[in-house]
Amino acid sequence: MSAESALAPMNIIGPALGGALFIAIMSLVPHPARRSFNAIFAAGAVGAYIGGAFGVWELVYPILATPVVYLGLRSYRAIGIAWLMHAAWDLPHHLVGHPIWPYMRTSSLGCIVFDSVIAVWFLAGAPSIFRKRAAEPVGSGHTPAAGETAMTLSTESRIPRTRQVAR
Repeated sequence: MSAESALAPMNIIGPALGGALFIAIMSLVPHPARRSFNAIFAAGAVGAYIGGAFGVWELVYPILATPVVYLGLRSYRAIGIAWLMHAAWDLPHHLVGHPIWPYMRTSSLGCIVFDSVIAVWFLAGAPSIFRKRAAEPVGSGHTPAAGETAMTLSTESRIPRTRQVAR
């Protein structure tokens, strides 16, 4: 094996640490902004290889991935699937020798690792590693039953208020 074709441990460790750092930073973004931002971020990644090594075939991935990232506006799991799809598209680029960054031959391999790390986090529901999300996340579909008291926060004073649900 030549020095040119050998992979260094940092070709895997670096992107994995980058994925962990991404998760830490995104954990600071509150839900649902975290989900919306990451759906848009994943949508941007869809176009990363357009004009790349496979010519017109590069359009297949955006056609398949665009509906998935659209679903990501409402689902962390869809964002996770989108990142796994991106990692799968990185693989042929790495194997053929046409990396995402032409000046760094292992960049597509690093992208596979990074994308896979963050995909697992999204598939797990993108929980904050610093604080717990509310038991009933926004859009969970939970509606208080008739007569049940619902707790809300006033946006002005941040004082909890109760309201009676109409019967």
